[in-house]
Amino acid sequence: MAFRHLLGIADLSAEDAVRILDTAQSLEGERKAVSLRGKTVVNLFFEASTRTRTSFEIAGKRLSADVINVSSSGSSVTKGETLLDTTRNLDAMHADVVVVRHSSSGAPHFVAKHTRGAVVNAGDGTHEHPTQALLDAYTIRKHKGRIAGLTVAIVGDIAHSHVARSNAHLLNKLGAHVRWCAPATLLPARAAEMGVQICTSLDQALDGADVIMMLRVQRERLVDVLIPSTREYSRTFGLSLKALARAPKDAIVMHPGPMNRGVEIDDAVADGPCSVILEQVETGVLVRMAVLQMVAS
Repeated sequence: MAFRHLLGIADLSAEDAVRILDTAQSLEGERKAVSLRGKTVVNLFFEASTRTRTSFEIAGKRLSADVINVSSSGSSVTKGETLLDTTRNLDAMHADVVVVRHSSSGAPHFVAKHTRGAVVNAGDGTHEHPTQALLDAYTIRKHKGRIAGLTVAIVGDIAHSHVARSNAHLLNKLGAHVRWCAPATLLPARAAEMGVQICTSLDQALDGADVIMMLRVQRERLVDVLIPSTREYSRTFGLSLKALARAPKDAIVMHPGPMNRGVEIDDAVADGPCSVILEQVETGVLVRMAVLQMVAS
């Protein structure tokens, strides 16, 4: 590979991205490999997470690594320890891989500068979430047989979404046509520079879309002050069966989770035949196995 860390998709080549997807595919059905035996993986999570943290833990254990989970609530961060000191301490313990999730954009890059081990970004603020984009691409490729030439509509709170940014970078590299759809208040100020089509109408976004990716309204980032109400948002940008009917019949529906059911997505869609949401969760373990194996080797 041309990289030591996986800090973002922006600096990842299309060739390396495909290599990760192919490695993940080769690991399908693998319940216990020995490729990381003797290696230590530390999951350093300063932000709440269920799917990402658990799948990284399962991925490391399936590769026979020693996996240590560290959360801010159970660490010396609560006593005032800085990120630098936390990183230096983990480095002194010879962690081979540090998986970092942090609310501040750039935190994994900071950790990478102060440790000898490999660093994997598990989501940093509103910046990037590279392994989520990779597992999304894997799921799309598995269902559609390709990524190049597909139209992918990403709908929701784009402004605060590291998922939207990483997916835009990756899907563009792999030849897809990406649409971002959101109210103007939930679009980044420089959205047009991301090489995506901007849609302010859900009907426009869904027309001809092969893949529909719904994003959560991030209330913890003060989104409630940027929209009139979640009820109004659901009426204009929520994915219902009626709205889904505007997309091609073979379109697949995705969501990185956690879902706000009844806000950005209705139960009938989330649990319906077009949904591949739980497959994304399953795929997440494979992709994270591939990433850990490749950066730790």
